[in-house]
Amino acid sequence: MDLLPLVLLFLLPCVSSLPFYNGFYYSNSPHGRDPGQDEGLFNGVRLVVETPGDTLFSHQGANVTLPCWYHYEPALASQRPVRIKWWKLSEDGAPEQDVLVAIGLRHRSFGDYRGRVHLRQVGEREVSLEIWDLRLEDYGRYRCEVIDGLEDESGLVELELRGVVFPYQPPQGRYQLNFHEAQQACEGQGAVVASFEQLFRAWEEGLDWCNAGWLQDATVQYPIMLARRPCGGLGLAPGVRSYGPRHRRLHRYDVFCFAGALKGRVYYLEHPEKLTLSEAKEACQEDGAQIAKVGQLFAAWKFHGLDRCDAGWLADGSARYPVAHPRPNCGPLKPGVQSFGFPDPQSRKYGVYCYHPR
Repeated sequence: MDLLPLVLLFLLPCVSSLPFYNGFYYSNSPHGRDPGQDEGLFNGVRLVVETPGDTLFSHQGANVTLPCWYHYEPALASQRPVRIKWWKLSEDGAPEQDVLVAIGLRHRSFGDYRGRVHLRQVGEREVSLEIWDLRLEDYGRYRCEVIDGLEDESGLVELELRGVVFPYQPPQGRYQLNFHEAQQACEGQGAVVASFEQLFRAWEEGLDWCNAGWLQDATVQYPIMLARRPCGGLGLAPGVRSYGPRHRRLHRYDVFCFAGALKGRVYYLEHPEKLTLSEAKEACQEDGAQIAKVGQLFAAWKFHGLDRCDAGWLADGSARYPVAHPRPNCGPLKPGVQSFGFPDPQSRKYGVYCYHPR
């Protein structure tokens, strides 16, 4: 056997300039990564993503920008190719929603966001998300992720829509809705099922309601300002009281809906006579409008100060009226939208509230 190969194999481990090979290559370069370094470092440079700490507020139909920037520490002189991803975090156990991904000049949006979102890159290393024509379901927490090779960092942006929370029960009466029916009921009134945060904020503003209702996370809760015996007893402090999570199909309650600020106008139609429900719908159409929904009436009361002491039909067959300035002979002496329930559709005791979109 030739001795030369054996001698070379014997001397190979002693040659420090050659890397050891065992199926992988290990570099002796002083710039190689130390396993003890932080995972956020690559070649001594850290990727940093910045988003605002405060919640952003907007309203239905508006355009909004969710700010996001990134930089490197220490700063790099040249640009590096990065991948940007925006997605919306789950609020009620549903899957997270992809919103937009971008690599260089190529962008792609997803689902209900398709055609409504754009990556804003005006400033240096700005990767903000623009959302146009905000919908009620757009509120929530969004994550901005920047990916540079094997490194990625992200930040959160919280978006809240200005709106009004209102309790709702169908014509069939109290506690008739399972969770899926509650979602449909709110949508039918120009609203969505409220989140706990929205209900809590409404309680802080004075909402007091003794009937339990569904929230977006499929829990059932109700807000109490003044403790009283029929509403859980006198021994409990004011607050938002919870029945906890309930079965989405089997259990039945009312629902708390959330309606955004209006893009149009709600008004009481001046008419020489009181109307039946069908006549009320026709009268609004003849006036170039449509009969208002419950959520629209609440939004007009909340954001435009609609104040009228005349009860009028609404699209769901209920009769209500908004009071911004309480006064004698106009119902309870507190602001709110007062209800006459669901009268006989053939009754001629009411006027009508119409909605004209802008």
